[in-house]
Amino acid sequence: MTKSYEYILFDLDGTLTDSVLGVINGFSYVIKKMGREVPDESELRKFVGPPLIVSFGKHLGYPPEQAEKAVEMFREYYNEMGGALENRVYPGVEQLLADLNAAGKTLIVATSKGTRAANIVLDHFGLKKYFDFIATADDIIRPRKVDVIRYALESCGVTDLTKAVMVGDREHDVLAANEVGLDSIGVLYGYGGRAELTAAGATYLAATPADVKALTE
Repeated sequence: MTKSYEYILFDLDGTLTDSVLGVINGFSYVIKKMGREVPDESELRKFVGPPLIVSFGKHLGYPPEQAEKAVEMFREYYNEMGGALENRVYPGVEQLLADLNAAGKTLIVATSKGTRAANIVLDHFGLKKYFDFIATADDIIRPRKVDVIRYALESCGVTDLTKAVMVGDREHDVLAANEVGLDSIGVLYGYGGRAELTAAGATYLAATPADVKALTE
């Protein structure tokens, strides 16, 4: 049995938009500028979704100071050189958002992107009008996805967590939702895949945006 949720939190990359080209190009740009050999595309795809500092630090092995510099360079590419627009809205997503709005749901973006990057994407693709609140990451006060989710819930006055659900495509979306105490919907059309989302403990899986609608009505 699924629940009728009032508050629906959406990840951005891999859930609302397919940003893989811009993210891969951004990582390639940074890695080249920092004098390393660029991994193949299959390896770079793993970095779509998680916080940048995690990808550069934990996964690529940059020490803290270099990882911070790499994040700054990535944002230069993404925000100033057009990387954010190397992107597309997944088919069916805008209809999903319009239908949920019409049903009176409160829609919230909860993304590991910074504020500027998130707004560039949402403005460019005309998606911002569907959302009541945009919760973004911050290197100091909201560095983790769980921090972003808590910020979103507090800002929107959500006290009954049974009325909220997190929709995302990667394990960190699901794990953060679990830590907060939210149900989660793992979308299979993004970058994580069934095995990753199942292992993380997603409450539900959705193959399409229409499936997300069915799980939240």
